[in-house]
Amino acid sequence: MEAHQIGLKSKKERRRQLWRQVRQNRDVYLMMLPFMVLFFVFTVIPVVMSLPIGLTDFDMAKFPPKFVGLSNFYNLFLNDSIFIHSIRVTLIFAVFTGPISYILSFLLAWLINEMRPVLRVIFTLIFYAPSMASGVYAVWQLIFSGDSYGIANSALMNLGITTSAIQWLTDSNYILPVVILVQLWVSMGAGFLAMRAGFQNIDRSMYEAGAIEGIRNRFQELIYITIPCMGPSLMFAAVMQIVSAFTADIVARNLVGFPSTDYAAHTIMTHAFDYGWVRFEMGYASAICMVLFVVMYLCNRLISKVLGKYMD
Repeated sequence: MEAHQIGLKSKKERRRQLWRQVRQNRDVYLMMLPFMVLFFVFTVIPVVMSLPIGLTDFDMAKFPPKFVGLSNFYNLFLNDSIFIHSIRVTLIFAVFTGPISYILSFLLAWLINEMRPVLRVIFTLIFYAPSMASGVYAVWQLIFSGDSYGIANSALMNLGITTSAIQWLTDSNYILPVVILVQLWVSMGAGFLAMRAGFQNIDRSMYEAGAIEGIRNRFQELIYITIPCMGPSLMFAAVMQIVSAFTADIVARNLVGFPSTDYAAHTIMTHAFDYGWVRFEMGYASAICMVLFVVMYLCNRLISKVLGKYMD
């Protein structure tokens, strides 16, 4: 009984501390309020609603939705061969673009942090700009054009590596590697900026203290000082890379069209786009999104356990 009362007191005390902090930082919370309202309305509510909608047969041309239980999920895994194929494509995307993009973001942020202030700004803009520019797809379509005037084909033919033009964007043997390459190029977004900010926020006195304690080279500084001091930035970047890797869709649709040849670049998100925005079967599309959400949540939990030791 006493332990129960102590637990209640501790909970009440934590609530008091929380409200005390809210009152002390009310100006900050007021500044966050517009974003939080939009985030709640356009992100939280749609995610929560996707599960009940996924249990219905909800065609936009028919109303009201008809409850079908787990029928949509049953059809996804047992009757929808394209969805099964999209799982394979999505996993390939995630394995290649997720870790590689994360490591590249970290290494580039580390190298840029060693430059002079003016060069830091210039190179940060150079690597971040592709994630904002929609015109980047036109450039890559020119590079991988399927005729002999395409930059990639022209270079390979001039070097004698190939004798004829390769159909980079229509041949299913080349579509996925090309899309992965472009996805890596445009993936230096919010995660990259978070790592740049993480390097900037490290207290320089930590390195001086490390030198006194016996750290002798830059690699030891990276392992024992830099990475532990960047816990929140590393966690944020990891979450953003997971989301980007598992929701890859826009790059493929803009680069190789929709649908791609033999569904070579057809991801789970592309499948959801097909049923949600092309066929308007919102129940089935919501079931697809819910499956994707569960997979992303499990990956985030795994990453949280791996990087949790750097969050203190």
